[in-house]
Amino acid sequence: MARDTTDFRPIEGMDELVAYLAQGNKPREKWRIGTEHEKFPFYIDGNAPVPYGGERGIRAILEGMQRTLGWEPILDENRIIGLVEPTGQGAISLEPGGQFELSGAPLETIHQTCREGNAHLAQLREIAEPLGIRFLGLGGSPKWRLSETPRMPKSRYEIMTAYMPKVGTMGLDMMYRTCTIQVNLDFSSETDMRRKMQVSLKLQPLATALFANSPFTDGKPNGLQSWRGEIWTDTDNQRSGMLPFCFSPEFGFADYVEWALDVPMYFVIRNGRYHDMTHMTFRQFMNGAARNEVTDGMPTIGDWANHLSTLFPDVRLKHFLEMRGADGGPWRRICALPAFWVGLLYDEEALNDAEALTADWTYEEVVAMRNAVPAEGIATAFRNTTLRDVGRDVLAISRKGLKNRNRLNRDGFDETNFLSTLDEVVARGTTSAQEMVNAYHTRWGDSIEPVFLEYAY
Repeated sequence: MARDTTDFRPIEGMDELVAYLAQGNKPREKWRIGTEHEKFPFYIDGNAPVPYGGERGIRAILEGMQRTLGWEPILDENRIIGLVEPTGQGAISLEPGGQFELSGAPLETIHQTCREGNAHLAQLREIAEPLGIRFLGLGGSPKWRLSETPRMPKSRYEIMTAYMPKVGTMGLDMMYRTCTIQVNLDFSSETDMRRKMQVSLKLQPLATALFANSPFTDGKPNGLQSWRGEIWTDTDNQRSGMLPFCFSPEFGFADYVEWALDVPMYFVIRNGRYHDMTHMTFRQFMNGAARNEVTDGMPTIGDWANHLSTLFPDVRLKHFLEMRGADGGPWRRICALPAFWVGLLYDEEALNDAEALTADWTYEEVVAMRNAVPAEGIATAFRNTTLRDVGRDVLAISRKGLKNRNRLNRDGFDETNFLSTLDEVVARGTTSAQEMVNAYHTRWGDSIEPVFLEYAY
């Protein structure tokens, strides 16, 4: 989750909100790749969850990482809840249940992204192993009940925890028991943003299927391939899911702003304190509804930035586009997710091909796919075929885009090899989740415990 910001410039009107999004426009040569991944910490002894405090808790990991990296601490009421690289090139943060997140630096190639991820995991092992802690690369917490899951001391999470049960049945599971891999990608103009938003929204269910990796809950199979994907179908549907207006040929920044204005807020920050604002929308806030509730009760640019970070559509628009459909997974997936999307969206020929492939896909069809994928995975039906066949075509387009980019590593290899783990899913016809469930019923002897060996970083 993003680090909350403070920018005290007052908002005068709607035009500034649109202009804020348009500030994301960047020329192609400045496009970058920002990869985020989350993982579950656990004690090696007993595969138990790791609390925040104590000599062998998450706070101790953060303090050890701070000493190792020299990064600056992120504090919430004087408690360390994350780290940020001093020049803003990356951050480490905590999700509500202690999920450990690396928000990577904006990088130019997938090779750099993979090196960054490997370096982070090596640094983390150096600090965590002596504490008896490892990390699990799955999309959903496989063993611990919600009541057993630790809670991190972060003010925004207290507000969200109280609010989530009011707006959906699975919001607390989303907060405390899921992990994702995400990539943030740039656009050059409103038109370029529209093209990328539309292609990536339509293909997000495919990404969920290819990366499906959360088949266990409370220590046993849950009947799903992406429990995480299922959770997002009833977390808070006012602020998440597919956005029908994005499918319009005229979609632009102003349309996203209009939608965001009518989504209830979570909080505002004043004098370092978080104020619960879940009872009003940002539009009501703009119209003065908080004048008597908080000091200086009119919105600022910082309030708008924070509000945008609390919206959870399958593709989120800020100063960049965030691809949000994938489960967390093994380390190869941390490189595969950005490779998949960069291949599709950062090469003009590939983007043209992806647009042509999805041009007549309707909002209703995509929503139906999205709803079926958590259970069906790549076997999900689409028209007269399945997502397995669609995936084969889309991976070919992504591979073409990566070849056209021709970003070579020191050994002369391009970025296409990072797609190999996804090629295997399509070739096998089974997802990582299905492979895990097969293992559970055979060589794991109906025990969840081996997952902590085979899927640990």
